[in-house]
Amino acid sequence: MSIKQLHSIEDLNQFVQQSGKQLLFKHSTTCPISAKAHEEFQAFLNGSDTSAAIVHVIEDRSVSLHIADKFGIKHESPQIFMLEDGEVKWNTSHWKITQNSIKEALTNE
Repeated sequence: MSIKQLHSIEDLNQFVQQSGKQLLFKHSTTCPISAKAHEEFQAFLNGSDTSAAIVHVIEDRSVSLHIADKFGIKHESPQIFMLEDGEVKWNTSHWKITQNSIKEALTNE
C-alpha cells in the first residue's frame, strides 16, 4: 500500500472524500518520537490494503493546522487518525501509535 503525501488542503479534501476506512498520519521529520511512530505506521501498512496518507507538519504546516480545525481535534505530532467516510472515528498520538493500536482501531470500529 502506498502512502499519499498531502501537500495542500485540496489534497486533504480529496483524500477525506474517499469512502471506507482511511489512516491519516501527521509526522514531524525532526522528532525522534515521530520517527518511531512513523516506523510503526509503515510496518502496519506493509501488507495492508488500508488507504493511507501522511502530512509532514513542518513542511506542510497549513495542512496540518487545517486538520486540527476541520476535525476539532487539538494538534499533536506525531498524531494518527482513523477516518471512516470522512469522519474521525479514532485518533491517538506519540508513543500510543503502534501497529497494534492501529490494527485495533480498524477492527473495532
